[in-house]
Amino acid sequence: MTAPLALTMGEPAGIGGELTLLAWRRRRAAALLPFFALDDPARLERLAAALGWPVSLRPIAAPEEAAAAFPQALPVLTIALPRPVAAGRPDPANAPAVIAAIRTAATLVGAGRAAALVTNPIQKETLYAAGFRHPGHTEFLAELAGGAEVAMMLACPELRVVPVTVHLPLREAVAGLSIDKIVAAGRIAAAALARDFAIARPRLAVAALNPHAGESGTLGREEIEIIAPAVAALRASGIGAAGPAPADTLFHPAARRRYDAVLCMYHDQALIPLKTIDFAHGVNVTLGLPFIRTSPDHGTALDIAGSGKADPASLIAALKLAGEMAQRRAAQRASS
Repeated sequence: MTAPLALTMGEPAGIGGELTLLAWRRRRAAALLPFFALDDPARLERLAAALGWPVSLRPIAAPEEAAAAFPQALPVLTIALPRPVAAGRPDPANAPAVIAAIRTAATLVGAGRAAALVTNPIQKETLYAAGFRHPGHTEFLAELAGGAEVAMMLACPELRVVPVTVHLPLREAVAGLSIDKIVAAGRIAAAALARDFAIARPRLAVAALNPHAGESGTLGREEIEIIAPAVAALRASGIGAAGPAPADTLFHPAARRRYDAVLCMYHDQALIPLKTIDFAHGVNVTLGLPFIRTSPDHGTALDIAGSGKADPASLIAALKLAGEMAQRRAAQRASS
């Protein structure tokens, strides 16, 4: 792998800039592969100076310049911000630059000029005010990839989870659950585990929706009518899937040794156990895209932005995972 990783700015009034600077400062200790930021070099320079962090910046004209610069300076592909940034106070006038950073990075990764895309957190409400019409990064990237069918994985060293429904009110998530959605998420997850995580025969656990997996229908029929048929369909297609399993016994250490990832029925069923097990190192991975995309598993933290208190652990984990996935894909290409 010779191409660098592309790291977007995220919400400039949030902690993304601090995370970017800290990740570069810890590049050697974390053994990070070269990456470049799509950001405004002037705002990063002001931020580093305000925090008293010695960071050398190197504006670059193309990703191909990043690897040579990276050991001595943070490479920055300029995305100019039209308005000054006030920490903790998002400005819709800067939203087009945030969107441009994502679009540009996706284009570079799609063209092979960057090895993977890593995204800093965005403030979706601010983007909506500027006309952004997508629920978040995932849907925007799927559109940029030509309408790819995608799934969200949250990963840490001890657990991988894939929610079948994501950012929906719980009532709508339950009402929208279907056999097809579970099967689609399972197929995308199994393919990604094989290609990007080097798991030859992925094992998927499928969580139940209701307490005690529905108690044979007395506590709900979704397990009988939706989840069990989906598991059967996955198994019939050659995917190692088991369930539906009661969610309250699915995430303890002994249970986690029996699978490679869990298909969860709704957002919090997936994220609560992962964030409880490893809050600091969770990584959001978008599965199903033609390119690699990871992100830290947290938000913009406007309340601490500009204070220097942000923890870069999740971004560093996202950069490391993106690099590992890119190296596996490069090795597969070289051997094919």
